[in-house]
Amino acid sequence: MLVLAKRQIAFLVDATKCINCKTCEIACKEITASVQGVRLRKVRSFEMGNFPSVAVFNVSMSCNHCEDPACVTNCPAKAYHKREDGTVVHNSSRCIGCRYCTWACPYGAPQYDETEGRIRKCDLCAAERDDGKSPACAEACPTRALAVGWLDELVTAGKGTEDIRNVPSFEFTRPAVRYKVRAEARNG
Repeated sequence: MLVLAKRQIAFLVDATKCINCKTCEIACKEITASVQGVRLRKVRSFEMGNFPSVAVFNVSMSCNHCEDPACVTNCPAKAYHKREDGTVVHNSSRCIGCRYCTWACPYGAPQYDETEGRIRKCDLCAAERDDGKSPACAEACPTRALAVGWLDELVTAGKGTEDIRNVPSFEFTRPAVRYKVRAEARNG
């Protein structure tokens, strides 16, 4: 049974500041000691429009620590749980490597590590946050395009949107992320 968080931690991704430098990806790989091919944070570029009105926007994405995470509900080994702050955590010692979570997650967050035969995923640098530090990706971003805060505060302050092109609908898992994007990057 999924226990709801008392308060939901969330990412704020400012796509208007992301320059696709991938510094967040590198910081994540370093702190998680991820092997080649496993990227717990990815910067994706999306192109839209037609000549002469072509635009590109970049979005840094990782686990969205969803309010109703598909990885938690679809893991037969019960290798996932939510912390009190809403962080979705994976317990690799329980993981059987079946990859059901990779198929269930609409955002591609869980990554299969072939060297371990298990799943790896972002835990929002839980140990570092427990020590009062910021997640490595947000700390490393030279343009400050990534931030972490409480979802209710981000929503109340009107910081970001969930209406963004090329990202699966928020209705399924209610991801704990908000995006700041230019108007042309919104659905519609």
